[in-house]
Amino acid sequence: MAAEEGNAIEERIQELLNAFKAGNLDLATSSKAMQDLFLQDLGHTVLDTHRDQRNGAPEVIFGAGKTAEQLSDIIAAMRDRGSNILVTRLAPETHAQLSGLTAADHYDVQTQLWWHHAQVPTPTPSHIAVVTAGTSDLAVAEEAALTAEFYGTSVTRIFDVGVAGLHRLLARIDDLRSARVLVVVAGMEGALPSVVGGLVDKPVIAVPTSVGYGAAFEGVAALLGMLTSCASGVSVVNIDNGFGAGFLANRINRL
Repeated sequence: MAAEEGNAIEERIQELLNAFKAGNLDLATSSKAMQDLFLQDLGHTVLDTHRDQRNGAPEVIFGAGKTAEQLSDIIAAMRDRGSNILVTRLAPETHAQLSGLTAADHYDVQTQLWWHHAQVPTPTPSHIAVVTAGTSDLAVAEEAALTAEFYGTSVTRIFDVGVAGLHRLLARIDDLRSARVLVVVAGMEGALPSVVGGLVDKPVIAVPTSVGYGAAFEGVAALLGMLTSCASGVSVVNIDNGFGAGFLANRINRL
């Protein structure tokens, strides 16, 4: 898909250059049309419309901190261009104020909004597992799972299997080992990814969450624990970054 779009851009650039050379377009019009192939200035936002061709996925919209009007403009512009749309961290009250979302699916856990211009990507034959230490980590875990599913990766959810009761984790050992990639989400001391990393031969993406009492320092303790893991094959994303983990897991799964 990205290759086809890349060819279409090259053909469009050639058309614009030929039209300018023939005198059918002036310089300002040609320059503006060529710029629009790579970015679109909405006033408050400059859309990176070339990202899909560069790295295989359109720009993802971070919903937190944006107004409903800004998000509506961005979504409309991306939809008009035929881009698949993913909005993360979308507050329910902001979602309620958005316009033109009849084709969108909305999720209430770590709120995300989806819109696929084309058919939903074919699910991969292999799957990833999203694993949480506790129920309090579910919001971040769902962000990871839903992100991977948006891109067509099949997801197995394994929730509430933290180190305080390891028999819960061992009861799902076959599910853990059958996954191609594992996203392991934990707060508190962040020990679960190290344990999982010692049980499987697949990549483990560790996600620290801001869940925990005072000495957890809003996820810093879990982050440092995961970064200093003695288990091999464990990589770490930022605190509460379920999106980043889900995106990376999908990319690894599709290699």
